[in-house]
This record gives sequence, structure tokens and C-alpha cells, in this order.
Amino acid sequence: MISLLTNNQCGLLKLALLLTYMPQFAHPQSINPDQPWNWSEEYVLQQVNQVRAGRDLTPGSWPDGAKVAVLLSYDVDNETTQGLRTGEINIGPLSQGQYGSRVALPRIVNLMDKENIPASFFFPAWSLKIAPEQAETVLASGLHEIGVHGWIHELNTAIDKETEERLLRFALETIEEITEIRPVGYRAPSWNHSPNTLNIIKELDFLYESSLMHDDRPYELLQHGEPTGIVELPVEWILDDAPLLNPLGARYMNPRDVMQVWIDEFNKAWEEGTMFLLTMHPHIIGHRSRMVALEGLIDHIKAKGQVWFGTHEQAARWVRQRAGMD
Repeated sequence: MISLLTNNQCGLLKLALLLTYMPQFAHPQSINPDQPWNWSEEYVLQQVNQVRAGRDLTPGSWPDGAKVAVLLSYDVDNETTQGLRTGEINIGPLSQGQYGSRVALPRIVNLMDKENIPASFFFPAWSLKIAPEQAETVLASGLHEIGVHGWIHELNTAIDKETEERLLRFALETIEEITEIRPVGYRAPSWNHSPNTLNIIKELDFLYESSLMHDDRPYELLQHGEPTGIVELPVEWILDDAPLLNPLGARYMNPRDVMQVWIDEFNKAWEEGTMFLLTMHPHIIGHRSRMVALEGLIDHIKAKGQVWFGTHEQAARWVRQRAGMD
């Protein structure tokens, strides 16, 4: 039959067949979030490009000519992740939270001070409000910085823009009031952004952000393809003590096995000449056997040489300056 058709008719028939059997993409205004296979190309790219990695900001060298930067950070969640953020109040988990401020944080700061290692401590504001003496513990030596980690470790993807902005402003103002220093660094609770988070931290003039995982080197954040001027110091679950040492519903890893994972990560960062950023939580890493593992990691890093230890703020300012962003 097709042989009896004209060329134009054949073309129209092929087009009709193509339209019949090709996936039917929805108009952006009628997107069904439960059917991503029907999303239009425009809509997919719009979602993916909300926040992306821009230019690599790894400098030619780190301060003092070091080959690699080592950034140690602590998310001082304490009671906020032990019930306060969800409203599920149980005395047992809250006691683990107090261990963070009462025992673990002083133990960690003593080690950092003894080793002369600057570190960054990210607080949900309520963690600091419950035990404000933590600010003096962290800041007394002049080595360390305090950053913002939300208001009550809220799930920012589950709240509207007005609430997210209000809580982050409260957090920033509260931490500044307690410490008398305005924080310049933001780490999102649960390491996630809502569609509004980046705009909010831009409005609040944060110098850097440290919650995302596009790379393992410092980079500039893009928003819908446009540079934002915000430095991202990326994180990674492998380089976080929580999933390794405090898993939910699974056995704890041997602290020395965790130390070896981190040593291997550091060794590769050293070979690449980039950055090693580690995230820990006082109520998790601050137990005795785990501190032994942290001490072993520090010994290995120092023995390797050509290493610069810095706060996140110091690293962000260094890469900004060398990238001509100031």
C-alpha cells in the first residue's frame, strides 16, 4: 500500500505514526511530579539546573605552599537531632545530645588546640541556646570558627520559603548574639537545599556554603547556569562520621576501619593536590575509642607533610582571592 502513496503522503504517514507511538510529554504547566518519564526536556533541565557546580576553585597552591588543604568540621547538633527537630521527645536520645556539649565538644576542642589545628564548628542555633558555654569552649583559643547549621536542624525541604528564611535569620541573629561574631559560613541541616535555600543564603550575604556534593574540590555555585559568587566547600557521606559510626538499624563500624577509609580519602586528595574535608559530630566522634581513631588520622596527615590545616572560612577566602572573586 505504501508503494502507492506519493512521497508527501509517505512523509505524512510516517509523522502520524511517530506522533502516535512517541512518549507524550506534558506541558510544564501540567507537569505530573509522579511521572518523570513524561516530563519535557525543558522541565527536566529546569529542575537539574537549579543549583549546579560552576568553575573549579582549586588554587595552584594552598597557604605556605601546601599541596593539600585539610578542613576538619564538626556539626554540633546535640539535642536537635535527638528529638527536637521532629518533636519526638524521649529522655534517652536527649541524654546522648547533652553528651555532645558536656563531654565530647570539650574533648574535641582540647585535641584541636593541642594539635594546633583550626576547625569549623557548625551549630543549629538551638544547640547553642541550650548550652551557650559551648561558644567560649570553641572560641577561646582563637583558632576556630562557628558557622550556621539551621535553627533547630529543621528539614528545610519540608517548609515554605517564608518559614525557611525566618528560621535562618533567627539562627544567624541568635548565634551572632551569643558569640558576638557574625558567622560567614552556612551548612544546611541534613545537607540539602530547598528550591529557595540558595536565594536565602545569597540575601544573607554568606561567604561560603558547605552542604552539597557536586565535586570534592572547592567550586563556585551556579544558579540556573549563572555564577552566584558563593564558594561551595563540598561534603560527602563517606567523609561523615554519622553513617559510618552511628548507622540506623545496623551495627557500628570499627573506629579503626573508619580511620582507614578517611586515610585512603586523604591520600588521594594529597596525590591530586586538592582538598580533604571531613565532617564529624561531637556526640558521635567524641567517644573515647573514636577519638583514638581521629588522633590516628591526624598523625597520618601530619606525617605526610605539605599539608595546610584551615577553617572553612580561611579556605573560602583563599580560593576566592586567587580566583579573582573579591
